[in-house]
Amino acid sequence: MRHDVAASLVVFLVAVPLSLGIAVATGAPVMAGLIAAVVGGIVAGLLGGSPLQVSGPAAGLTVVVADLIVQFGWGVMCAITAAAGLLQVVFGLSRVARAALAISPAVVHAMLAGIGITIALGQLHVLLGGSARTGALTNIAELPTQLANVHGDAALVGLAVIAVLLIWPRLPHPLPSIPAPLVAVVGVTALAATLALDVERVTLPGSLLASLNLPDVPGGSWGGVLTGVLTVAVIASVESLLSAVAVDKLAKGGKTNFDRELVGQGAANTLSGLLGGLPVTGVIVRGSTNVAAGARTRASAVLHGGWVLLFSVLLVGLIELIPLAALAGLLVVIGLGLVKLADLRTAHRQGELTIYLVTMAGVVFLNLLEGVLIGLGLSLLLVLRRVVWSMVHAQPVRPASDGQPACWRVVVEGTLSFLSVPRLSRVLAQVPAGSHVVVEMVVDFLDHAAYDHLAGWRRQHEANGGTVIVDEVGPARHNGDGGNGLARRARVPALPRAFSPWWAWQVECDDHGHDALQPLLAGVHEYHRRSAPEVLPHLEQLVDGQRPRALFLTCVDSRVVPNVLTSSGPGDLFTVRNLGNLVPPPGHESESSVAASLEYAVNHLKVPAILVCGHSDCAAMYGLLANGTVTGSLGRWLRWGLPSLGAMRRGHPVGVAAAAEGRDEVDRLAMVNVALQVEALRTHPAVRDAVASGQVQVAGLFLDIRTARLLLLDSEGARFGPVPDDYLPGVSPVPA
Repeated sequence: MRHDVAASLVVFLVAVPLSLGIAVATGAPVMAGLIAAVVGGIVAGLLGGSPLQVSGPAAGLTVVVADLIVQFGWGVMCAITAAAGLLQVVFGLSRVARAALAISPAVVHAMLAGIGITIALGQLHVLLGGSARTGALTNIAELPTQLANVHGDAALVGLAVIAVLLIWPRLPHPLPSIPAPLVAVVGVTALAATLALDVERVTLPGSLLASLNLPDVPGGSWGGVLTGVLTVAVIASVESLLSAVAVDKLAKGGKTNFDRELVGQGAANTLSGLLGGLPVTGVIVRGSTNVAAGARTRASAVLHGGWVLLFSVLLVGLIELIPLAALAGLLVVIGLGLVKLADLRTAHRQGELTIYLVTMAGVVFLNLLEGVLIGLGLSLLLVLRRVVWSMVHAQPVRPASDGQPACWRVVVEGTLSFLSVPRLSRVLAQVPAGSHVVVEMVVDFLDHAAYDHLAGWRRQHEANGGTVIVDEVGPARHNGDGGNGLARRARVPALPRAFSPWWAWQVECDDHGHDALQPLLAGVHEYHRRSAPEVLPHLEQLVDGQRPRALFLTCVDSRVVPNVLTSSGPGDLFTVRNLGNLVPPPGHESESSVAASLEYAVNHLKVPAILVCGHSDCAAMYGLLANGTVTGSLGRWLRWGLPSLGAMRRGHPVGVAAAAEGRDEVDRLAMVNVALQVEALRTHPAVRDAVASGQVQVAGLFLDIRTARLLLLDSEGARFGPVPDDYLPGVSPVPA
């Protein structure tokens, strides 16, 4: 409680001026803001599913509530609030809360930005000594007149509040720990009272208890009333759920029950409407203040509501000293604070800037419901466009020369459906007759209409003396040729281009079989086209030097690809390769390369791990089993594997376990060899001190090429098995 009581007092000090300001901005009775703060704090705090979220009247509903009050009056607005609360309870009991999170963040952020701009435009008139107009266009059109007839005292008060709100958080600690809205409103109110400034102040009809009133029953316009109920319920629900998500992130480990949160918010809105209060939502400003103040449980939110109740009953006279211009200055800052540059940048980066701007403009210049519906409609259209749209372009690779045909590349990206056939046809028409064409299909969907058109074009192009190869880079596939003659590669790559073998994807523009460098240089070209932009940010972090996490000693076999096997990238592995992944004993010239690599990795790069990786069907193991028939440099090198051969024949535990699994002699020897090389490393002069001190761990791996499985040598060096789940990402493994 010592944490929650202190946090509740801080949140209370923030909630009072915000509640008053929002009530003034909506045109509701001022006490309605405090009633909503009390009910939101206590009821939503007790029943909600987010323990640290704090609820109350929110800026996000200001425009909607103001419009509904103008249309139906305050009494009917209270009925709308109560009915919206009941609808929220239904939402919660129906377990549809998470569906609200499916709304595009661009729409939600734009909605808040539009609300903020609308609030700021209206309250700017109040700050200058006038009154807010109805509609953003009217507020903008009449702003020059308001500036020409500015009320000096009101403007002084409003600008002073803005100045305090902007400067206060930048002052040295611990001053910023005192809520800036409280300092601004209390300080400027005291200044206005001391200087006896001629400004309009908050007027209250009576005490909090006198302000309680039952809602009115709508006398007509039921369609508009029901629309208002749905609008308030949906917006309040979405804002509360998004606020709860944000509070969970701030609390680092918090977990909201979204359905329960909607039930709690609905109960609070129902009671607030019945008592004559504003609609209630979860408020990120109060929730973040609550977390920052050190709250531990929902008691903080409940206590904050109790403090607001005591303040409203005992200190009504202080409320009537507050200048309206002071609250207007507070709301201008809050409103503009809802327009976040970070949201704009995110929307631009995600290709949703149009959705953001259109939604925001709709909320500002039409109304909130229409603006949000327009934004949702536009986001759905853009999703539909992404689903059915494809990018098709053609480019010449090499002109015709010396009897060789021209070579062209046609690239198709996205979704290739019947809607893309006209564009596909237009681009294919650019390809000259008789040329060699490579069609790269980087598509995630290919329907029959597009497939049929492409096959027909291929037949016609080849009939005119050209050739066509279709290279499917993307995952989309079409079942069979179907008699359409659309030639494809016999083998489909199961890996991204960066990991697929050359034969699985390379397309030659003519017969380069005589050029041994062709596949290598074609791979370099493909790297520059597809992989280099992705790799560059990682390499930029390594410009000043490498910081590998492990030394990876493995065989030179081309089927062993260390970075693929370990899901690693640039700078992760310091790789040493030799035939048979052998570690010769120290003191021999032939072992100097391995020893030098070990010394450099351990002493200079400070790698914390050394991995020895063998594999099945190893040519070096075949050589060892050939009874000394391998001679020359190869034979001299393989002699360092003879201890492994002897250990297997003497019944090494790893070999026995492998035999029990039904593995052949070559694979048994490869496994024993890994175990012996691990032992040799632990005693090697370049490594043993680091191993003894715990600075370096040594482990053995075995790649079963037939199954593509990588096995780990157990801590006792007795058998190979699957890597334990203890080593899943984010899980701290149990020490061996």
